[in-house]
Amino acid sequence: MTEATKKAAELLKNYDGEKIRIMEVCGTHTHEIFRHGIRNLLSDKIELISGPGCPVCVTPAGFIDEAVELALEHNVTICTFGDLVRVPGSEMSLAGARAKGARIQTVYSPQDAEKYAVEHPDEEVAFLSVGFETTTPSSCIAVKNAEADGISNFSLLTANKTMPGAYSAMADHTDVYLYPGHVHTITGLKDCEDMLAKGMSGVIAGFTPSELLTALAIAVKKFGEGKPFLVNAYPRVVTGKGSPEAMALVDKYMQPCDAEWRGIGVIENSGRELREEYAGFDAAKKFNITRTSGRSNPGCRCGEILKGQCKPHECPLFGKVCTPEHPVGACMVSNEGTCSAYYQFG
Repeated sequence: MTEATKKAAELLKNYDGEKIRIMEVCGTHTHEIFRHGIRNLLSDKIELISGPGCPVCVTPAGFIDEAVELALEHNVTICTFGDLVRVPGSEMSLAGARAKGARIQTVYSPQDAEKYAVEHPDEEVAFLSVGFETTTPSSCIAVKNAEADGISNFSLLTANKTMPGAYSAMADHTDVYLYPGHVHTITGLKDCEDMLAKGMSGVIAGFTPSELLTALAIAVKKFGEGKPFLVNAYPRVVTGKGSPEAMALVDKYMQPCDAEWRGIGVIENSGRELREEYAGFDAAKKFNITRTSGRSNPGCRCGEILKGQCKPHECPLFGKVCTPEHPVGACMVSNEGTCSAYYQFG
């Protein structure tokens, strides 16, 4: 531990000012903070709140229902990241659909799904495009590749989301955001600057123990000054402009749309969908899928957990009915989910 990191840890341990609520928007931040025991270093005056920054966690049950419909009623091969397979829908998960004979392929990228479609021309193939600004460009590249390869059996079922709407929706539940470094590698500082203009404070953080301790210490120190602030504590990766190339790629293939966030509801212009000129690659339009909200288990408190209104152990299902082996809510399914972190690290 460097001298600077030791000083940051001491500041966090000895803080005795006004109580401060810091929301780690990013699920990776939540897990890394647990993994490295950082919560145990904090003063009782510092409350860490785990927010909605896990794409799988905020994917609504209705999206899973649509994927199941594609697989079982339209005989479409579903290509997806592995942690989506067990997320509950209204009636079943994709794992349940697979048990009924659906073709569910686990892939590591949208490009893998497009390659699968090239290699299986007799199958209709849909990739479940779920993610924030960090991964959305990859889905656009897959569509670009499908165009170049001249294939018509590949499409996306989109549930892509953007963070600014969530930042605004969560603002009443926190004093300072710990902004996700990887998102702002793409988007730069503008979204955070817009939040600052609204009076919302935040620190952009990296992912190593020293980077997280430093970011938290900055948050606590600046909070004590009594005025809104924004600090980029991840300057080796995050720049003011972000990645204009990645953002231009997304803008070419996708447009903003309203999006439902599991447990939070519909946030205006917080989603991304394919533009009309690429409708042939839009699975919902291609197969005439009706977009739906779906139904979640009424006993699950994932929504309140995602909004920072309660902790996982305050949910009556946590650790009893809902475990990583038998998840009831998306927050327990995802490797980045808050409930998964609390269960794993206690």
